[in-house]
Amino acid sequence: MSALAWLVSLLTVHTAVNAQLLRRPSGGALPVRTSVLLPVRDEAARLEPCLRALLQQPGVELLVLDDGSTDGTAELVRSLGVEPLEGAPLPHGWLGKPHACQQLADAADPASEVLVFVDADVVLAPDAIARTVATLLEHDLDLVSPYPRQEAPGATRLVQPLLQWSWLTFLPLRLAERSGRPSLSAANGQLLAVRRSTYDRAGGHAAVRDQVVEDVALLKAIKAVHGRGGVVDGTHLATTRMYDDLGQLVAGYDKSLHTVPLGVSAALVTLYVLPWFGRSRSARIACAAGVLGRVIAARRTGGRSVDSLTHPVGVLALALLHVHSKAARTRVWKGRSV
Repeated sequence: MSALAWLVSLLTVHTAVNAQLLRRPSGGALPVRTSVLLPVRDEAARLEPCLRALLQQPGVELLVLDDGSTDGTAELVRSLGVEPLEGAPLPHGWLGKPHACQQLADAADPASEVLVFVDADVVLAPDAIARTVATLLEHDLDLVSPYPRQEAPGATRLVQPLLQWSWLTFLPLRLAERSGRPSLSAANGQLLAVRRSTYDRAGGHAAVRDQVVEDVALLKAIKAVHGRGGVVDGTHLATTRMYDDLGQLVAGYDKSLHTVPLGVSAALVTLYVLPWFGRSRSARIACAAGVLGRVIAARRTGGRSVDSLTHPVGVLALALLHVHSKAARTRVWKGRSV
């Protein structure tokens, strides 16, 4: 338990250091020609705020691709003054989102130097695209992924804040940004900007055509051609609500966790749940350090500090979701098997 206390404390110090090093987006006007690319599939219930925000972004080309929606998504897009591209049938060996993103990239203005991919559950600030692209160029990076502030209602609030906490705690941000090591990769496809030239050199989304977690896989492909990038602060650029309820949360994590080794969850439970069953001073230190790390992450990324008190419960819930994902015989997302 003493060793656990030391390790959790060191990880919390690392969280604090990363919170200071996390890049804040630059300001100013859009510096280069940019295409904003929005793939949509059955998003009629939540697309309108996203699209209205994108229409407020000055100086960009906006392309929307409807990937076989059956809920009136295409009609909603048209009602807001945008003619969506019609997605092609899904080829063998491709997953839906990489295929949609690749079609959008192929259709983008050839003069665009930067491609910005956005998900339909994201609502951007009016200057979000300009600041994202300025950050990409100012720091001479090939890909940046501003991490949006996560809105997590109900039971989803146990798990969703762990996303920002995880990379702030375990990933050395500045080293990862410059390193070519695939293991030092974190990205979020909800808002992701990439230099067009590097994207094409890496093979675009065709290089990650069968990857469920295509955003991280794309960064790895960028690194494979000596590109650089990673996550930056998107707290004041964008908000997102990935899941509305527990059922959506389970379905989403079934999709994304099944390729992750169970040892990752076992390690998290050992570090952040096991000490709560101890009675020693070391156990109390480990518990306090774990909660403090969550507080630091929440304050830096726009989360609720009070939710940090549920940290061990959230880690345990994540582990159970991980086991459920591994046990699932079929995984379906947006009506397609993944």
